[in-house]
Amino acid sequence: MSGTKSGPDTSQSRIVSTEDVLGGKPRIDGTRIGVYFVHERVERRGLEPRTVADRHDLDVADVYRALAYYHDHPDEMARIERERKRLRESTESDPNVATGPADLE
Repeated sequence: MSGTKSGPDTSQSRIVSTEDVLGGKPRIDGTRIGVYFVHERVERRGLEPRTVADRHDLDVADVYRALAYYHDHPDEMARIERERKRLRESTESDPNVATGPADLE
């Protein structure tokens, strides 16, 4: 995994949204790697963009495209964050959903 793919298929990678992948959330074209996921890894966990690219076999430019998309669409990203928080809270309060190893004992 080099994180520096080249060629006609990867040089024009874009951020896309399709209803049948990730529930329509924006992602890197040709992957199931969402913009929000990239943002979390780079800006919340402090990973270098090249590290994220290498770990997920991406062109580093796609990581930067995802970050740019995140910052260019604050309302959409805030909606995704609210949806994730709501889902997390609903699963944490549901006794039928395992959210960690202690729930499996």
